[in-house]
Amino acid sequence: MADQSVDITEGCRLPVLRKNQENEDEWPLAEILSVKDISGKNLYYVHYIDFNKRLDEWVTPDRLDIKKLQFPKKEAKTPMKNGLPGSRPSSPERDVKKSLDLHVQSASAPSRGKTLPTLKRKAESVSLATQVTTATPVPSLPGSAEASQASVYPAMRDSSFSIKSRDEHEPLTSLTTNGTSSIQRHLIPPQPGRKRKSCGGTDEMVKMFQNNSPRCSTVYLLPGEDSQDSSDGIPSAPRMTGSLVSDRSHDDIVTRMKNIDCIELGRHRLKPWYFSPYPQELTSLPILYLCEFCLKYLKSLKCLQRHLTKCNLRHPPGNEIYRKGTISFFEIDGRKNKAYSQNLCLLAKCFLDHKTLYYDTDPFLFYVMTEYDSKGFHIVGYFSKEKESTEDYNVACILTLPPYQRRGYGKLLIEFSYELSKVEGKTGTPEKPLSDLGLLSYRSYWSQTILEILMDLKSENGERPQITINEISEITSVKKEDVISTLQYLNLINYYKGQYILTLSEDIVEGHERAMEKRHLRIDPKCLHFTPKDWSKRGKW
Repeated sequence: MADQSVDITEGCRLPVLRKNQENEDEWPLAEILSVKDISGKNLYYVHYIDFNKRLDEWVTPDRLDIKKLQFPKKEAKTPMKNGLPGSRPSSPERDVKKSLDLHVQSASAPSRGKTLPTLKRKAESVSLATQVTTATPVPSLPGSAEASQASVYPAMRDSSFSIKSRDEHEPLTSLTTNGTSSIQRHLIPPQPGRKRKSCGGTDEMVKMFQNNSPRCSTVYLLPGEDSQDSSDGIPSAPRMTGSLVSDRSHDDIVTRMKNIDCIELGRHRLKPWYFSPYPQELTSLPILYLCEFCLKYLKSLKCLQRHLTKCNLRHPPGNEIYRKGTISFFEIDGRKNKAYSQNLCLLAKCFLDHKTLYYDTDPFLFYVMTEYDSKGFHIVGYFSKEKESTEDYNVACILTLPPYQRRGYGKLLIEFSYELSKVEGKTGTPEKPLSDLGLLSYRSYWSQTILEILMDLKSENGERPQITINEISEITSVKKEDVISTLQYLNLINYYKGQYILTLSEDIVEGHERAMEKRHLRIDPKCLHFTPKDWSKRGKW
């Protein structure tokens, strides 16, 4: 419905026709990122506002609603300062921004002719990735050992175990525990429109005891003995300077658009979701061919066939450290197998938007999960981790390839990363920020793992079993902040008479049992043959 007489340029916004998940027509607002002419017909590359970038696509003019076209807004002219043309009146915010710009210039020292990254874009990306709300303090507990006990009372509540997708990343809270002084805990505030359920007065507690059911677990939650967290217990925002965190200040119109139309990898054809810095001459090809064993990219099927006659690999390079059934894991050193690691990063960047690509793969280890058949070991997914991490990160990037998604392989990768942490004797956490799908997978894994521990606790001498946050963290190798945030996400933590109690309802217990019945793929620690290395003692990786 586009009128050819109207000039639709880059930056314009208008409704665009697309199909939703129910295959129904909808007209979301979209921004025109690029226009190209093919055989006298315009095609428009659109980004749907408030939608993930992986849905961006080229559309024809008949899908545009020209009646609601919004042209880009021009900057209003501002009065001059001191009568000098081109200058603006001073303001505290502008002076601060100017000083920051000067600091960026002096720190980066760009070469002549290069465009400086805008600070505004960087600020926007940080605010989107870390939407941290002010934590609401909860009354501190008494210092005595008797009063510091927290019990888990079963309660009948309308709560669901199913984990909902959230666009924002919830902050990981820190919990300070001290055996003698009082304990200050900061909980994540409830989401708008959703009240956090808490234990009420005495009458409500009596009802809880009356509704006691053998299906509901009852556990004492004791405070941890010692803590490595900050002394004031205030949660800090997710760290944005991780090894592979994307610097969004360098975003431009090129990196915002998908540059590869299709990738053929073995028997699968993949539609990339995001930009990946493959060589420029390959971006115009209708199909990019990859060797599924060495991941080398080639421009034609003839080149791929010729390459396969010379490629001797039938599995990823490196050591096979796990095998059970048809599933295998290979450990690959980014320094010893640089070409494979770089090709793996190029492929992964097609489906990861929050992480950037470094050609210097030396500081990383890559763990590739494969599925075996008569032709060889076919890549299913992978995760990478730093050889030395000062932030206790056990995952830098993690990806399950689209043909294998929604089949349990994502949780298997996550479970394997924590099994490695158990062998290393450490607790670990994934590098932030997580993508929307990554956050969903981790939330689901953490929830199932922690509920599995709570429901398997046995009572002693007829009393309710007891457990601490530190003990849960040590058993699972999940970092303590992730344990606390998961308990809060599931809305299990409540506060009553100076105690923190966990309330497990029948809905949560039944939901957990249903989820575990569907989870068939699990890591068997007996099949893992892994010896951790102390990279800090090595002069060079």
